[in-house]
Amino acid sequence: MPYTHVLGYPRIGARRELKFALESCWKGETNTEQLEEVAARLRLAHWQRQRDAGLDLLTAGDFTLYDHVLDHALMFGALPRRFRSVVGETGTATVFALARGTSTEPALEMTKWFDTNYHYLVPELERGMSFELDARRYLEHVREAQAVLPGVKPVLLGPVTFLWLSKTVDGSDRLALLPGLIGAYRGLLAELAAHDVAWVQVDEPVLGLELDEPWKRALRQAYEALQGAPRPRLLAATYFTGIDHQLDLVRELPVDGWHIDAVRAPQQAQTVAQALDGEQVLSVGIVDGRNVWRTHLGDALARLRPLHERLGERLWLAPSCSLLHVPHSVAQESRLDPEVRRWLAFADEKLDEVVTLARALEHGEDAVRERLAESDASLASRRHCRRIPHATVAKRLQQLHPRMAERAKPYAERQQLQRQALDLPVLPTTTIGSFPQTPEIRRARAAHKQGRLGAYDYLQTMRAEVRRAIEEQERLGLDVLVHGEPERNDMVEYFAQHLFGFAISEHGWVQSYGSRCVKPPILYGDVFRPDPITVDTARYAQQLTDKPVKGMLTGPVTMLQWSFVRDDQPRERTALQLALAIRDEVQDLEAAGIRIIQIDEPAFREGLPLKASEWPAYLDWAVRAFKLASCGVRDDTQIHTHMCYSEFHDILPAIAALDADVITIETSRSRMELLDAFRDFAYPNAIGPGVYDIHSPRVPGVDEMLALIERACEVVDPARLWINPDCGLKTRGWAETRAALANMVHAARLMRERLTARRPTDVAV
Repeated sequence: MPYTHVLGYPRIGARRELKFALESCWKGETNTEQLEEVAARLRLAHWQRQRDAGLDLLTAGDFTLYDHVLDHALMFGALPRRFRSVVGETGTATVFALARGTSTEPALEMTKWFDTNYHYLVPELERGMSFELDARRYLEHVREAQAVLPGVKPVLLGPVTFLWLSKTVDGSDRLALLPGLIGAYRGLLAELAAHDVAWVQVDEPVLGLELDEPWKRALRQAYEALQGAPRPRLLAATYFTGIDHQLDLVRELPVDGWHIDAVRAPQQAQTVAQALDGEQVLSVGIVDGRNVWRTHLGDALARLRPLHERLGERLWLAPSCSLLHVPHSVAQESRLDPEVRRWLAFADEKLDEVVTLARALEHGEDAVRERLAESDASLASRRHCRRIPHATVAKRLQQLHPRMAERAKPYAERQQLQRQALDLPVLPTTTIGSFPQTPEIRRARAAHKQGRLGAYDYLQTMRAEVRRAIEEQERLGLDVLVHGEPERNDMVEYFAQHLFGFAISEHGWVQSYGSRCVKPPILYGDVFRPDPITVDTARYAQQLTDKPVKGMLTGPVTMLQWSFVRDDQPRERTALQLALAIRDEVQDLEAAGIRIIQIDEPAFREGLPLKASEWPAYLDWAVRAFKLASCGVRDDTQIHTHMCYSEFHDILPAIAALDADVITIETSRSRMELLDAFRDFAYPNAIGPGVYDIHSPRVPGVDEMLALIERACEVVDPARLWINPDCGLKTRGWAETRAALANMVHAARLMRERLTARRPTDVAV
């Protein structure tokens, strides 16, 4: 029977136990020992679930209190120099110091894990850095798993991928550090061999990229060096795309097996199988680890049979990638639409799918006849559901015209009209949108959801919070205000609740970073907006102040990326449906008197295919979708967008093509490094680089923010600069929010004074 395993399992717990334990510890309500107890119980439960599902190998080493990349950095002794004087031993306190910052040091930079909404912490390396192995915590987890089932497969982030994901703070070559890093890996593999570990999964997702020759040489160098060490057998794991363009490396690297993603790249299964030698195993990721739709088991079996005939026991089965990216179990979703529910498979159900496929290959279809019939019925139900297609949506798509995705005037002319309409100072201050989601807000939302708080009382409660947000911003002296979004549980889910074509789970949480979890909506059908969503609230907020209030929306690409999206039509078509729905909302906001409308696209870069050669096609329809959503307004209406931690250097032409009047970006953790790219490219429109990190509880001082604003003014014309935090303030408390925003406004005013002293004629924005 083919070996069955997973590449990783959700960490946070079926009821988000890890999230709540972390946040309780950070608040001082519990201690680290209690946190570790919760973590240990979760690991045990997750291994027991894998064992009980019938998997042959348990996966260990994938659990973390915050981020697995950070854990690897600390395990190999890659502690940034700037933290060495403020942290002690590499324990839990050190993890949190690097992840959340200290009173004196900002946290590590955070960015997206390939093309997912998971955020990892970027290791900081430097020339001559030595690596010292400390694998006590990692090995403890391996031993815990072996007590549940002897067959344990630890997971390691591969050495080359680790370096790829890292940055050097001194501009040196990351690859120069590879020999020293390999020494640490050799030591760890030797310890794992001593712990009777037969197989180690070494994740090298960089193999899916179109690598330059130095990085290919690094892969050869790394695995040749590991070959000579006493070690378990190595399963090189790749995912999120195909590696059939790297068949030379598949043939050359001295590893004992390969894992491939046969969902994102089904065509590679046969080609990679042909490239193996006569002893290597092939782990086929046949169950989708990134989405929630049930596997069509009959189709999967048809694809697997030729591989099984060719490889026999050398064929392993698994999900396509770690199950970190999907919720725990459909069994918890008692309130979900029953028809939609039968179409779904979360992590636990995917374990069962993998085992079912292995049994069918080994014992024949009769052994799993009932499971195959359930799969066929689910597919038929979804295929014939009358709620999925919508004639009006199809008609609107047919009537699209290129002019609908263009503003009437170019930016330079719009800028003059917007200056006259808005009358803002140089370096206008604003926030990204959300304000603290207090316990009171959360309790009111829960009471309304449960029917204990009526619609009118809930509306009044939310309006009181909007009034509070407006009053706080006016006291702080911000120039452009927001309503604070108290009514929104999530920037994607809130809109999905008001759009046709979405279903909302109750417990479908996945980890975004640290304790931050998101609950992606399930996009199953054609999308349209039955009624306005935000207009009444925006109109109410604007009535409370003479200052402009931004209308706050989530863009079509982000709605797409941060949902579990239907797989029965091209993503481009779904994105355009979303764009039309948002376009309707934009036009209604403008008609209600809202002069600034922000359409957030934090996931714009995240959607890029991993292969650069595939970028143009994606960028073409992603830009089109945003412009279709945003371009139906007058030229004196100002369109903003926001993008989260991302490397924008290589897609700046596409970002410019969005033609947003103002783009806000997260730059504080990278100390404005990203702005160099905007200068070199000569980005034409206005920019709001974040001047403080909202993902950390620390409050940066006025001087710290002033230095960042000064740096921004050196790179970008102050006439095109806005001052704002890195992102929304939803996860922060009011005390730190007030303090940080007060410092931000003060820093902006000081910079205005400096500019006025340098140039007597003030610059309007």
